[in-house]
Amino acid sequence: MGLFDKLRAELIDIIEWVDDSRHTLAWRFPRYNNQIKNGAQLIVRPGQMAVFVHRGELADVFEPGHYELKTDNLPILSTLSGWKYGFDSPFKAEVYFVSTRQITDLKWGTPNPVMMRDADFGPIRLRAFGNFTLKAVDPKALLKELVGTDSNVEVEEINELLRAIVASAFADLVASSQISALDLAASYRELSEKLRQMVVERVDDEYGLDIPQLHIVNVSFPEEVEKALDTRTSMGVVGDLNAYQQFQMGKAMTAAAENPGGGAGEGMGLGMGFAMANRMAGGFGAAPAAPGMVPPPPPATVWHIAVNGQTQGPFNDAQLSQGIQSGQVTPATLVWSPVIGNWTPAGQVPNLSGLFGATPPPPPPVP
Repeated sequence: MGLFDKLRAELIDIIEWVDDSRHTLAWRFPRYNNQIKNGAQLIVRPGQMAVFVHRGELADVFEPGHYELKTDNLPILSTLSGWKYGFDSPFKAEVYFVSTRQITDLKWGTPNPVMMRDADFGPIRLRAFGNFTLKAVDPKALLKELVGTDSNVEVEEINELLRAIVASAFADLVASSQISALDLAASYRELSEKLRQMVVERVDDEYGLDIPQLHIVNVSFPEEVEKALDTRTSMGVVGDLNAYQQFQMGKAMTAAAENPGGGAGEGMGLGMGFAMANRMAGGFGAAPAAPGMVPPPPPATVWHIAVNGQTQGPFNDAQLSQGIQSGQVTPATLVWSPVIGNWTPAGQVPNLSGLFGATPPPPPPVP
């Protein structure tokens, strides 16, 4: 290679960036120690902007187009370099390309639950997640605040910062929106736009970025709150709880009757019998007590019964009497109450022995 060929190889005559990635924000043209030739060609493709940097100072910015580098289109660089009357020789400068197209499918979420005060639930914790798009609109601010001297800047390098900004803005939005937690889902579109505007205010001037789109995909409650909501919804679907309880009780008694053998069926039949006795004592379909009415005093004696090694109860005197009359409680059935203090066969309890049919003793012998 001759001397002139070597000199020509050290001069740059075409400056361009063929971007084949989807998440690159800024890229520095690899000039190394080579100089840019007077009249070199600068190619800036759609979705790009080019920024010249001279000795650490930001100079001229070029939008998409094809340029021949001369003094006329490098006014700032000419001033910084002291080219009062133009230049004819090669020069040194760094060239950064900034992607200005939208970078899509970026995710955000709340790393920790956000506290809010709700009119229905009181203090409650919420989690949220969604997606957003990113676009560079001010290359100089971007280079100054985020790029620095890096030769290649990917979105992943600042994605953590952006997610933190979105999550912080979401917390402020929820605190100021005064929307009930149950109504948040109906306001996703409105809240998404407000959240986008809040995020743009925090990244446009400072970092030279824009958020063209931002969406709230879901706002979720803690697991225990969701279970409580499911229970509340189920109660609303059931409607009349008294009628539903009677229906369930009837199904259980039918199942017990179909399986008369076994301790489980006996225990279920006994429990259902007492429950039905309690229903009959109170009256099916009895209207609930009006607010303000004094409830009746509790029964004087509370009884518990041992069935198959398990305790059932408590039952009052009327319920226990019904069980004795139906034959579900026998003299050998163990019963307990605070009055007697120990498990005792029902036939040996003075208050209960008289409820069992007494067998008369044999008559005296005929004289």
